[in-house]
Amino acid sequence: QVQLVESGGGLVQAGDSLRLSCAASGRSISTYHMAWFRQAPGKEREFVAAITWNGLNTNYLESVKGRFTISRDNAKNTASLQMNSLKLEDAAAYYCAADPLRFGTRQYRYWGQGTQVTVSS
Repeated sequence: QVQLVESGGGLVQAGDSLRLSCAASGRSISTYHMAWFRQAPGKEREFVAAITWNGLNTNYLESVKGRFTISRDNAKNTASLQMNSLKLEDAAAYYCAADPLRFGTRQYRYWGQGTQVTVSS
């Protein structure tokens, strides 16, 4: 089992930056693909970014390309999402996810509880 705990959410103004972190425990995630999703009130969960186990490949939601960067530190068993130039529409609960096989935009085996990002104008 892998437990994921997100942190770093908060209230920021549009244009600000925020860095989300995902700490894994239970086992090493060095061979797991990692991803971030988000869900705004009244909306479906949305894929944001993913990174392969070795960090060599990444994938992003089109609307966050150039603003968000996903990264990982296998030695620390963590993954991160650097979010720059935040927009009002980026406000949501952000979830970290991990999977030993899938590197995609939908199904991941393990999920965190989420961290809230609020963006004000």
